[in-house]
Amino acid sequence: MKKKSVQENDHLVVCFGELLIDFVPTASGVSLAEAPGFKKAPGGAPANVAVGIARLGGSSAFIGKVGADEFGYMLADILKQNNVDHSGMRFDTHARTALAFVTLKADGEREFMFFRNPSADMLLTEAELDKNLIQKARIFHYGSISLIAEPCRSAHLAAMETAKNAGCILSYDPNLRLPLWPSADAAREGILSIWDQADIIKVSEDEITFLTNGEDAYDDNVVMTKLFHSNLKLLLVTEGGDGCRYYTKNFHGRVNGVKVSAVDTTGAGDAFVGGLLNSMASDPDIYMDEKKLRDALLFANGCGAITVTEKGAIPALPTKEAVLKILDGATAN
Repeated sequence: MKKKSVQENDHLVVCFGELLIDFVPTASGVSLAEAPGFKKAPGGAPANVAVGIARLGGSSAFIGKVGADEFGYMLADILKQNNVDHSGMRFDTHARTALAFVTLKADGEREFMFFRNPSADMLLTEAELDKNLIQKARIFHYGSISLIAEPCRSAHLAAMETAKNAGCILSYDPNLRLPLWPSADAAREGILSIWDQADIIKVSEDEITFLTNGEDAYDDNVVMTKLFHSNLKLLLVTEGGDGCRYYTKNFHGRVNGVKVSAVDTTGAGDAFVGGLLNSMASDPDIYMDEKKLRDALLFANGCGAITVTEKGAIPALPTKEAVLKILDGATAN
């Protein structure tokens, strides 16, 4: 693997995938049908991660496609306002920016309704990739939604190959959205199809249960035998407000969450990923030193905790100062 000089990539994290508009009900605890009205909010996990890193003072870029429409231009503008390099964004004149109607029902379950038939993000082609931008990255981060349909799937695989050949660290958060896949089996197969290429993977407990066909997400043995692979440097399991578990070839453990009153959990996982990748961009070997890794994960947990105290993902993503303040007195044990 080719090593990059710090000057060449300047700690850049490039995030690849979907950027869309979430429509969230103006009243809480109602179904989509009962909602009296909706408020629009920028969405899309890879874009949230890019903004999260920039908000912490890091260097990030986003690659993906939106429609050449009011919402697409609005999203590009939001990235720009948040100091994310959006030169890798493309605008489709034939397809619209994706929309998602999302509600948190009274029982705490999220209900999604997506408008993607097809949306612009699904139509990104390999020819539209800014490969120079990818090659400048120290870390290349992606999800699995961009694997669902062609031509975006081929663009995603080509982007990963470009990043791998350039010596980037590959970071993967599957971010399972079952309603978007043709079937549960297709989702499992699609998510696992690129599993063994990642250097860093972050999954939730629910995703472990899904990917292992119902095995115990809390069992270290299940995680190590079913999900850890020989190329993997770091596997992270997020446990919501309880914190996270970490697995490397040489050690594993868990780091406590930071206790807060949750208002809206949207974007908490993306804030966590942004917090960790921001640390890894300046210290790529952090996974080899358990104490340093635990400190970085406590910081990432702090990022997630702050994000749930406000509505929406991007507006709630924290600054470094805010995270350090909430962590004052918190410990990783």
